[in-house]
Amino acid sequence: MPIAAVSPGVSLAHQTFGDPGDPPVLLVMGFGAQMIAWHEDFCRALADRGRYVIRYDNRDCGLSTKFDEHPVDMAAFIAAVTSGDIPAALGMIPYRLQDMADDGLGLLTALGIERAHVVGASMGGMIAQTMALSAPDRVLTLTSMMSSTGESEYGQAAPEAQAVLFTPKPADREGYVAAAEKELVWASKRYGDPAALRELAAASYDRAYYPAGIGRQLGAMILSGSRADALRALRVPTLVVHGLDDTLIAPSGGERTAELVPDARLLLVPDMGHDRPRELWPVLIDALAAHTG
Repeated sequence: MPIAAVSPGVSLAHQTFGDPGDPPVLLVMGFGAQMIAWHEDFCRALADRGRYVIRYDNRDCGLSTKFDEHPVDMAAFIAAVTSGDIPAALGMIPYRLQDMADDGLGLLTALGIERAHVVGASMGGMIAQTMALSAPDRVLTLTSMMSSTGESEYGQAAPEAQAVLFTPKPADREGYVAAAEKELVWASKRYGDPAALRELAAASYDRAYYPAGIGRQLGAMILSGSRADALRALRVPTLVVHGLDDTLIAPSGGERTAELVPDARLLLVPDMGHDRPRELWPVLIDALAAHTG
């Protein structure tokens, strides 16, 4: 697995698909998920449409750089945030979404790519938005998928989905894989596949089991705040994709994103939750191919 240094102290594991001469598409994954959550078959299908596809592990995840020297006491962090002691909360988290966005841009630089189409899912959508906002000259197009704007009143999780997200998974492999089925709570109601969830969980556990990074990524999301004002001024061609079955980030998150970004296109996908079921890949890949064409 190639590893690229993207800044002093940070290296990212990554993988590419397709012809380097084709338009580059950078896929940015979400909270706590490794790059393999962008299924290899999905990446190859997009590459087959004439795109040079790049997927990578965010910092604190997978095979990329870990921030072990900054342990986070999640109970203390949540207590600080809920009590309004933001200075204390800020002191607990070593990086923000901007740093994660800089990682992605640094990966493009390391690969010799000046400008790319950037596609982000969930937290990856927030990172992709931040890339486009901070370096619009390097982002050919933005696709924000199953994501939101950082405004607390939009994209709120259903209580049952939030409960699953914040419940620590078992540390043993068997328990970890079995617990993945609980993610059906935010999956497509029609196409939710427990076997696929278990398969991804097993592959993720075997590749790089690393729960310690989750708290730092969560803190980066919470503390990075609203992007609403900046999104109103964004001039990068933007596609917003959201599943109507999404209970982890409600469709209002995508609707609000499309409302704020000038001339953004909104694609609301029936039978899609906070997942990318194989049955809907033709819809998603057609939309991405058209937007990045």
